[in-house]
Amino acid sequence: MSVPKKMGLGRGLSALIPSASEPLVEPHGESATTEVGVERITPSPFQPRRTFDEAKIDELAASIRNQGIIQPLVVRPKDGDYELIAGERRWRAAMKAGLTEVPVVVREASDQEALQLALVENLQREDLNPIEEANGYRRLQQEFSWSNEEMADKVGKSRPAIANSIRLLSLPSEVQHEVAAGNLPAGQARALLGLQADLLIVSAAREVISKGLSTRETEKLVRHLKTGRRRRREPGQLDPDLRSLVENIQRRLGTKVRLLPKARSKKGKIEIEYYSTDDLERIIQMLTGTAVTN
Repeated sequence: MSVPKKMGLGRGLSALIPSASEPLVEPHGESATTEVGVERITPSPFQPRRTFDEAKIDELAASIRNQGIIQPLVVRPKDGDYELIAGERRWRAAMKAGLTEVPVVVREASDQEALQLALVENLQREDLNPIEEANGYRRLQQEFSWSNEEMADKVGKSRPAIANSIRLLSLPSEVQHEVAAGNLPAGQARALLGLQADLLIVSAAREVISKGLSTRETEKLVRHLKTGRRRRREPGQLDPDLRSLVENIQRRLGTKVRLLPKARSKKGKIEIEYYSTDDLERIIQMLTGTAVTN
């Protein structure tokens, strides 16, 4: 497979980013793979992974010592050397294994194409932590205006799975940290979103972690906490039907949405959060069907 040096994002992108049913690096003849010194390769600035499990890197290094690198790294030319597009774990393990050269496939790719491939490659492999995965989807939304359907097609996940992943980014940062660290499973974390108030979510998350509650037990805790707060309900607290509607809007827009009804009135407001200028433009484009022009 060859990739044109100047490829429009809307045309021929499937040549650079395969679908989930295709391998990230297709079989090539020997001429398509070359050996490059490990010191000439730099990590990708678009790598969605924030942490690397050193124990797994050590295991991979041991495998590389015995069998070598079976799947070549994917790199692009950069300032006379090379920048990784895919394969940072293999590159790190190769250095630990003492290799001075590694097999690579060299591809011409723009920054946007390299970002897309790095994100999709990692999301397909399913070894990001839940918050890294959610941020990967959010970045595809923000940078390229990909819908959940487009991401599902490229990554090989269901649309609801992607929507549920993105919902984790509505959690308070402290709770997101616990999810990323593996202390709070994603299923329990999503159940806590029903509490709505950040302070209550953080408090409940600590209880779930300390007691090791299951998803079902967490849902029961959430129901109990919500029932206990009925006497202190804020005016205009949403009934279940409206809450379901808000959650549906959140899934479609990929961001936090609040419905603020006025007391003793049929009027109210819809509040939509955005996290950057690009994110605001993405949301406006989704709502209006028209790209924002400056």
